[in-house]
Amino acid sequence: MKKLVGTITVAGAVLVLAACGNDETSGGETNSTTNDGNTEIVTYDIATDNNFVPFEFIDLETNELTGFDIELMEAIAEESGFEVNFHQMDFSGALSGIEQGSYDAAINGMSITEERKQNIDFSDPYYESGLVLAVAQDDDTIQSIDDLTSDHKVSTRLSSTSQTYLDEQTDAEVDAYPEITEAYQALIAGHVDAALYDMPNVQYFIQQQGEGSMKIVGDLLTGEDYGIAFPKGSDLVDDVNEALATLMENGTYGDIYETYFGERPEGM
Repeated sequence: MKKLVGTITVAGAVLVLAACGNDETSGGETNSTTNDGNTEIVTYDIATDNNFVPFEFIDLETNELTGFDIELMEAIAEESGFEVNFHQMDFSGALSGIEQGSYDAAINGMSITEERKQNIDFSDPYYESGLVLAVAQDDDTIQSIDDLTSDHKVSTRLSSTSQTYLDEQTDAEVDAYPEITEAYQALIAGHVDAALYDMPNVQYFIQQQGEGSMKIVGDLLTGEDYGIAFPKGSDLVDDVNEALATLMENGTYGDIYETYFGERPEGM
């Protein structure tokens, strides 16, 4: 897939600053049997976020969950012949929920890492991203990640690969928040010196709310693939991978991608 570098535009999308509360579930697929003995369509419980534009967010005009991840998961379900029931929560809740088997899958811009693969399974990659550093608009002292020292405080999202990167690659003090918009607001308010997170989300926030208040500095850090997460040993992985491959071949994936990122990925 083509790496997104330009400005992200999402028509009509509104960034939500406050996430909904966790939606508790016992997890597991559900189905029922009709009177004539036929089994109805299976429904799977899918953990997701509602505050990671343009991947998943609440459209304030319709008050409905939407986004690239949401439409992609719905298309995968339709192709595979099952239904999905989305459960909204913060990122760390989705990650722990999958590790504990509380949900059948999670789609929330989750990066595929070797550490996470020890406890959960992933689909084939469906989006390529990376990390970027943002600072206040008038800050010329931090030009890249290399300028961070132990005297700096950097905000990011709790349990994210950005937090891991900061812990392992810098001496900066890390201030991690449950919601990434809280990390951006901390930067704008001057409580931290910089913020680190996934490129498309940082770009979108700057375009929608942070223009004139914050800017991206330095190079794209790391290459990260997003994948759909499953409890270890899930039988659902193969079905999802097969459907995902079909959607990439028949143009459906490209249509959804273009809706949220303004251009089709190369070759799709």
